[in-house]
Amino acid sequence: MNQRIKQLLGQAHDQAVPETWTTLSSEQLEKVYDKFAELIVRECARVIADDDLAKESDTFLMDSWAKGMRYSAHVLYEHFGVKP
Repeated sequence: MNQRIKQLLGQAHDQAVPETWTTLSSEQLEKVYDKFAELIVRECARVIADDDLAKESDTFLMDSWAKGMRYSAHVLYEHFGVKP
């Protein structure tokens, strides 16, 4: 697991069930994993939508690129059922 994924997993635990992790029930663990998956989808969509290359150019081609990147982020949200 890379560092960012570890951070997101910790954030998921903190947001879903702030109680001590060692006492989690199966229902609480399910909440954690659902939150973790949601955070990964959000992170992926954010990275796609915030593409620096598209932001730094004002050509027609790059404007189209930026729109495509934002649309791709939207498709990720829709596919995984995560609200932006």
